[in-house]
Amino acid sequence: MDKIITSRYNSPCGELLLGSYGDRLCMCDWQSGRHHDIVSGRLRRMLHTGFEDGLSDVIEMAIMQLDGYFAGKRRIFDVPLLFAGTDFQKRVWYELSVVPYGRTISYGELATMIGMPKAVRAVANANAANAISIFAPCHRVIGADRSLTGYGGGLDAKKYLLNLERQPETCCRLQEEHPNGYQKL
Repeated sequence: MDKIITSRYNSPCGELLLGSYGDRLCMCDWQSGRHHDIVSGRLRRMLHTGFEDGLSDVIEMAIMQLDGYFAGKRRIFDVPLLFAGTDFQKRVWYELSVVPYGRTISYGELATMIGMPKAVRAVANANAANAISIFAPCHRVIGADRSLTGYGGGLDAKKYLLNLERQPETCCRLQEEHPNGYQKL
């Protein structure tokens, strides 16, 4: 049975635990707060496996892309992802991955994107359960009044990421258009 291979990543705004299962990234999770225990437990249950420290090709690719992102040189990620959750959660997380770099949306806008405009609370809960932060950029979701709301890495990390993405464009890679009008990351 495959294990979830994990490796720590020290970002400029907090420590992340990267995890791969098979040939896909299943975790990029903040190590602070209770969020990590919830995410780890869900991954363990859904994938029917445990964790093992180490490196994999996928984790090395994720580290390289995170380094580029934090250096302001990468806006698009192409690491293969494995979303472990309910069908509803996976739908929300997929839509998160197409919110353009440097933009924010509200939970209500995200609910509308998935065709369920009245499911704002359910969308907020799915967003909070995201195990693959940054790659599925839940930091780009803010309150309806445009205020910052809770974040697994803490509000300081969320502010850092949003400010990083507001820096003048330093990357010239083109983004593909997504069918709903957002650009695919």
